[in-house]
Amino acid sequence: MKIFTLTFLLGALLHFTGFSQEKFPVPVKDEVNVKIVKFYPNPATTSITFEFIKGTAKNFDLQIYDFLGKKVMEIKNPTVTNPVNLNDFNRGVYIFQLRDNNGKIIEAGKFQVSK
Repeated sequence: MKIFTLTFLLGALLHFTGFSQEKFPVPVKDEVNVKIVKFYPNPATTSITFEFIKGTAKNFDLQIYDFLGKKVMEIKNPTVTNPVNLNDFNRGVYIFQLRDNNGKIIEAGKFQVSK
């Protein structure tokens, strides 16, 4: 009941303050990005594998950053399957970014190293 009341009050507040759904459009299902890279296992201990949908790994850079934002690894023009040895990685959360030739982030995610 509390959730319904909160939702109703939020909707009324947005309506009466002039905000509308046109100003904040909801993405259409077709606009949702398709993931082109999967990674496993997560959490990882000794290695993690980044696997691309066939034909999508060309002309991309896979960059891995630690939680403080320091780049710890970069794989240029990755293949379909890319195992990464985690022996030099400390325990913690890491962020990966898949970038195109112009440096635009195509996909990003995070994984955990637990030792």
